[in-house]
Amino acid sequence: MNNEKLKEGVFKQKIIHELSEVGWVSLYLAVFFCALSTYSMLMLRELNVTNSYFRYGFALINALVIAKIILIGEYARLGRGQENKPLIISVLWKPFLFGLLVAAFHVFEEAFKRLALREPIRMRVDEVLVRNLVVFSFLIPFFAFWELRRVLGEGKLFDLFFRRGPLVESNVSDGGKAA
Repeated sequence: MNNEKLKEGVFKQKIIHELSEVGWVSLYLAVFFCALSTYSMLMLRELNVTNSYFRYGFALINALVIAKIILIGEYARLGRGQENKPLIISVLWKPFLFGLLVAAFHVFEEAFKRLALREPIRMRVDEVLVRNLVVFSFLIPFFAFWELRRVLGEGKLFDLFFRRGPLVESNVSDGGKAA
């Protein structure tokens, strides 16, 4: 009976952690996608092309989907081989790999949509490349913070940004000189 309660508690913690991860990643992505939607709507307005505010809804849905793709890639340990190298390597390698993963899902989604609509499958390579460049560029700061969180330890990065006071008591208070 005690073992069952322990398993139930661990399961609840995992669910809460997973929802928190999806929430934070989705929020980060939603900000970028909504900004891109706003930019494209403003550009299209200059060309007298009518727009729809549905773009924001699509931006939020894309944020949730791509957040889940990123978390699936993390669970599959994508890019983990670079984690023992300098942080900059990991911070640049993971956006590249995850950008490719997101591009693959996008190509699959477009192909599936075209097949469902009985349309020919064709995609412009330049459009896929530009989309992947945009994804790569907003994944760099994301993975910079993600990797900092990994290196500092769970919760420490959050504490640095949102709590007052020293993060970690350090025995080096004289600028790195030994006493």
